Amino acid sequence: MAKLQRFEHINLSCQDIDASKSFYQTLFPDWYVRAENQEGSDRWMHIGNDQFYLALNHNPNHKRVHEIYENLGVNHVGFVIDNGEAMKTHLSKNGIEYYTMTAPETKHRIYVTDPDGNEIELVEYNPDYSLR
Repeated sequence: MAKLQRFEHINLSCQDIDASKSFYQTLFPDWYVRAENQEGSDRWMHIGNDQFYLALNHNPNHKRVHEIYENLGVNHVGFVIDNGEAMKTHLSKNGIEYYTMTAPETKHRIYVTDPDGNEIELVEYNPDYSLR
């Protein structure tokens, strides 16, 4: 039986691939373009780090059809971060709006929305949480 080795990527359609690239590189300054095709209507980009990436597809004439928490589908994507206070400072400094929530197992749960309306959760777990 084949076993999952790791989670590799998420594929996102973007109205403006350059705006999405800028947003994600601001959110995660260590991310870089791993691969790309800049040719016309088939423009795409893989942006991330050595473990994970987002596959961005340029679809300027498409509209979002899913409203998060209102329909079936992906409601948000979560990323584990190491310092929630530093992330909130970074977001404020770069003009990225966010909101927070609390949970017993987390020190920080920070939510941002990318240029295409995809919600991203940035979570810092409590040090004593065993599944962090």
